[in-house]
Amino acid sequence: ARDGGSPALPAGVPDLWSPGPGFATPATPTEVAVLGMIHGRHRTSERWGLEQVRETVRRLRPDVVCAEIPPDRWQAIWRDFAERGEIRDPRLLRFPEYVDALLELSVQEGFRIVPCAAWTQEMSDLRARRIRAFDEDPAYAEARARYAAELAAVRARLGGAYGDRDDPRYIHSDAYDEGARAELSLYDRYQNDLIGPGGWTNINDAHFRLIDRTLRLNRGLRVLITFGAGHKYMFLDRLRGRPDLVLLDVRDFLP
Repeated sequence: ARDGGSPALPAGVPDLWSPGPGFATPATPTEVAVLGMIHGRHRTSERWGLEQVRETVRRLRPDVVCAEIPPDRWQAIWRDFAERGEIRDPRLLRFPEYVDALLELSVQEGFRIVPCAAWTQEMSDLRARRIRAFDEDPAYAEARARYAAELAAVRARLGGAYGDRDDPRYIHSDAYDEGARAELSLYDRYQNDLIGPGGWTNINDAHFRLIDRTLRLNRGLRVLITFGAGHKYMFLDRLRGRPDLVLLDVRDFLP
């Protein structure tokens, strides 16, 4: 929030962030780590596979995990996991880091998962329609051509798309973040306003409002943020230099 207070929750989102009994602001700073996920590729990667994710989280020993899960889906997801031992939510099934790793780890290791993704189904549907319009509508032909040319130039300069890498030490480096920034800033410039709430800057601002609320309500603890690796630079920009936080280098905890 601009005034330094906790951001307001989106309409209709249940308050899952309230601190427990006896909560008080501690003198120690909050420790924060940002872990870049590669979603479906965790199932096939030999370097950043699910076992490496599990081992990294165990080494980090978080108290709280900010998950790329929408709050309005969390109760049903946890109920399916706790009561049936399965996940049926179609969006979460695309994120094996939760389905096959973090949900079970939260029980084994005793950390709490807090849903911090601002997506709604309506936003996702609108985003899909607007991207399809940009890709197909003749009205955007000139913008499409400029975007494609600029993106090709960025990728040539980077030596390939940053997202093709699955080395966790590279993913958690400044070089990776600058590659993500170079590519995604183009997507942001050409499509953020067109897409609306699900545009790149817009959705990351909304994600971070939920993350920041979680940080403020878990002061003095160790908080792990687990989002797609492309989001990482956006969050680190907002976290670096905050006097209430100690930002951990994830590379110190990798297997």
